[in-house]
This record gives sequence, C-alpha cells and structure tokens, in this order.
Amino acid sequence: MAVKSHIRNSRPVLLNIATNDALAGSAKNIFSLMNYKNYYFVPMKQDDYRAKPTSLMGEFGRIPEALEYALEYKQLQPVISV
Repeated sequence: MAVKSHIRNSRPVLLNIATNDALAGSAKNIFSLMNYKNYYFVPMKQDDYRAKPTSLMGEFGRIPEALEYALEYKQLQPVISV
C-alpha cells in the first residue's frame, strides 16, 4: 500500500533486489519495472555466478547513494554491475 501511495503521488520508490531467479523467472517483472516512471533501483550484481547463475543481489552499501539519486528522480548508474 505504501508503494501504491507513493506512485499515485508521483513520489520515487527505491527497490533493492535480492533474488536467486532474477535472471530467469523474475527477469520480465524486474526489467519491466525499470521502464516505469518513479521506480529506481539500488545497483545490483550477481553474488555467486557459478553456484547461482540466475541470481541478482542489490549492493546494500550503496543504498544511501541510490536514495539520494532517487529523491532527485534519477537512477544511479550502472544499474547492473560486474
């Protein structure tokens, strides 16, 4: 409900992804949100590409920086890093 309220009022929503199937089953939904207005993401990367080849994990240490960008309606780049 909080996200719905933020979007209705044109406020930014910051998302931090942590999932084992981001590059498989969830990819369509995650990357679709990237095309919507006011959704911003904490930069993410694969946490263990050998053991979990479809995983993505937000860089928790970059949340404050990503939040500053989101409050200015900007996406911190790169969204997906190596």
